[in-house]
Amino acid sequence: MANPAGTSDPHAAPPTPPAPPFPAPSAPVLDNSAREVLKGTLVPLEVAAGSDAGGGGIVKLGAVRQLALSPGDTDQVRDHLQAADRLYDGDPALVSPAAFDVLKGFEDRLVPSLRPSSTSLSQIPAGELARFAKALIEVRTSQLDRARSQDAIGQAAQALNTAVVALRGLEVNTAAPPIGMLNLERIEMVPIGLQRGELVSTIPLAPGEETAVTHKEWSVTSKEFTTIVTDALEEISETGVTDNTDLAQSTASQSQHSNQFNITGTIQGGIPIISGSSTTGFTAQSSDSASASESIKHAHATTQKASSRSRREHKVTISTTTVTGSSETSTRVLKNAGAEPIRIDYFSLMRKWRVRLYRYGLRLTYDIAVPEPGASMRRAYAELDGLRAQQGPFEFTVRHADITTDLVDQDGHPSPTGIPKYRWLADRHGVTVRPHPAEPTPLTLSSHVNTDGNWWFLDLEFDIPGGTHLRDIALDAQVGKDDSDDKMNFDVIGARSEPTWRNLSGALIIRDHKIMSFNGSTPFMEGFTGRQKITFFFHHSERVFVGLSVRLDLTPEAIEQWRTDVWNTLYNAAQTRYFAQQEDIAARIAAIDDKLANVDTLTLRREESDEIMKSVLRFVLGTDFDFMPADVLAAFVAAQVDLQHGIGFDGPSLGLSLDQWTLLRQHEDLVRFINQAIEWENVVTFLYSYFWDVPPSWAFIRQLRHQDPNRQAFLRAGSARIVLTVRKGWEERWMRFAEGGGIGAPIPAPYLTIAQEIAAYDDRNYPGIPPANPERTAVHLQDAAYTTSSTDLTASPNPVNIKVGSSAGFVVGLPVVLDAQDERRVQESQTVVAIPDPTHIVVARLKFAHRGAQAPVPILQPGVKGALIAEWNEYTPSSGTDIAVTSNLTTIS
Repeated sequence: MANPAGTSDPHAAPPTPPAPPFPAPSAPVLDNSAREVLKGTLVPLEVAAGSDAGGGGIVKLGAVRQLALSPGDTDQVRDHLQAADRLYDGDPALVSPAAFDVLKGFEDRLVPSLRPSSTSLSQIPAGELARFAKALIEVRTSQLDRARSQDAIGQAAQALNTAVVALRGLEVNTAAPPIGMLNLERIEMVPIGLQRGELVSTIPLAPGEETAVTHKEWSVTSKEFTTIVTDALEEISETGVTDNTDLAQSTASQSQHSNQFNITGTIQGGIPIISGSSTTGFTAQSSDSASASESIKHAHATTQKASSRSRREHKVTISTTTVTGSSETSTRVLKNAGAEPIRIDYFSLMRKWRVRLYRYGLRLTYDIAVPEPGASMRRAYAELDGLRAQQGPFEFTVRHADITTDLVDQDGHPSPTGIPKYRWLADRHGVTVRPHPAEPTPLTLSSHVNTDGNWWFLDLEFDIPGGTHLRDIALDAQVGKDDSDDKMNFDVIGARSEPTWRNLSGALIIRDHKIMSFNGSTPFMEGFTGRQKITFFFHHSERVFVGLSVRLDLTPEAIEQWRTDVWNTLYNAAQTRYFAQQEDIAARIAAIDDKLANVDTLTLRREESDEIMKSVLRFVLGTDFDFMPADVLAAFVAAQVDLQHGIGFDGPSLGLSLDQWTLLRQHEDLVRFINQAIEWENVVTFLYSYFWDVPPSWAFIRQLRHQDPNRQAFLRAGSARIVLTVRKGWEERWMRFAEGGGIGAPIPAPYLTIAQEIAAYDDRNYPGIPPANPERTAVHLQDAAYTTSSTDLTASPNPVNIKVGSSAGFVVGLPVVLDAQDERRVQESQTVVAIPDPTHIVVARLKFAHRGAQAPVPILQPGVKGALIAEWNEYTPSSGTDIAVTSNLTTIS
């Protein structure tokens, strides 16, 4: 950094002339500091194929399986169309008899292998299949209306829903051609030096003027020793402009795609950035130019955004950290000792980056749309939702009035042969309660005395036990008559006077007589408690006996106290159990939350990739495919295999029969083909928020939260568009399988032609890039060997020795691309078989003639980085500062 010309010395020399512009012309290129980000450009293709064309085998097979045809469904649809005068009569807009015959074979058969092949299904036009599905929906709607009147709508509603979903899926997957191209690309960023940036500060100095400038510098040093890093993921996220000394200008780890479905794009596999070009028909030149132009624009847009790298780690660490800090302040006195005014300017330093966009491959793609890609991952959230719904304040629904001795059955309904309700409540709460108080035992008391014939009063006293009161009194008495001629009388003082007890001429005998009160309607002393006394009156009697049986009842207070005791026991038991359940629920919620939150980013992406693969297998293989057939699972259960921990295949013998092994291997070849034909590392997924989700689940799905935005978008997705990337060399076999319904099945044009052309095009040229040609826009290839030939070359099936400008850099055994791609269509790829000298190369053969005498024929051997389709520079701020003295203000931006 240059020093200012003004100093504190008054005799300092005049200012020196301005330094040359910064930086120096020969700035180094720091190739070892290069950053690379993988990128892809997706190009949907326009194909002249109507909705009633053949093909679409796996799409149609998935739709028919989703219809879940039951025996008789096709006949009902045929009758329905016939009744509506819409049955096939030669009109191609209706459903043909051949379609009915094929679809009838898909009715619920006991043996799935007897169903028609997907090849025969692929021959049914998509329009016919859609019209059949609409008619089936009309039939099942009528069935639902009839079932509603009979209160049996469950199965009918489910059948109707599956038909509606199947029709939607068929319409979506056949609305646009499923094939396209994916250009595999790479962005490379290399620091190539520093550049003076904008003006930060300026200090003007008049002749003889001096000023003090304070410089403060902070330094913080941190040392950390860390052990055991389990796994990490480096991401790139868009942020605002930051001041970094390292790379601060990079690309976004994801890009948002929007259309009328409000798509959120997430990337699975090895392509972190996907850009889409305009839809184009597959003609090599127009497709190349459209996709290359769109890719360059997208790359420019992403690299021109200031961003920073982030590193997400999930690690177990044992660390020791030491942090030391210091600050230093210095003051510098600046003085202009010259005769002219000067100005000292401070500039920021910008880091300069060279950005290059390469293309290194072309792949055929096949689009499918699948419902609910994250359905299985929502199970944990559904469990959380159920657990949280159980949380809340304690509520006890048993009332005091429910504590009775009424007999009830096991469901709590009145029953003459049941058990008392309070015992039924106790059993439900798992507690022992105080039994209902027993019926009080009657009090018995008696007395006998020898009266003298005159007035005689006999008292009987007794205590009524606590918690009871007197119900009634039964009297037993034997009263003898004295020898006088007078009449005998007997009475109970305070009770009703009985006429038969008066004016008696002989003895009186009373048996179990209920003593009544004066009014005659209530028992004598009814409701009395505590200590009581009953007095008997005798006149003209002798030798008398009286006995009382005092029958008691429980008091209302005693019954209420018992009811309260029972209720309190039930309440305490329910509350204790509820709090224990709440603690268990809280622990389970915490465990699930911890399981969902504490997952590293790499594992999240792997789990999502696994779900995408499972969704693809279900879409392609349909409902007939079982990850574990029921019969095989039953065999494992019978063999007492530990299924919960996934060690069923660990033993020396699985104990499966030949038929069970056949079931297990039923789809083995097909699964192997799908995994081989698809480049799963380059599969791209676009998530659709609500599409295909049933509305009742919207409220739950909308509330799903996750700290990782990609996982949250995956959980909320109602459906997903999955762009399958076909592995190089598998294009034709995949199209035969996907469109024809079998690996060797015939498929309709133009899909097979396009697949073959994409494969051939990738073999003969790097996609979208004409080789370097002096007469056209020159495009060079990084790490490529390039030369030209000025001689005429003729086609030959034998090796051809070609005179070239230089054979330096060419390698025997690798292909070279000859000539440019243009309207002549003579560009070809051939293998170098020999390099005899510095000016000749020998290729295996030539398919076309090349006129090098008219214009030099370009010959190149592409490098590993691919074709360079664009190059530009970017700038990011750094922590450096530049100083200039006496700069011209008009030159400062």
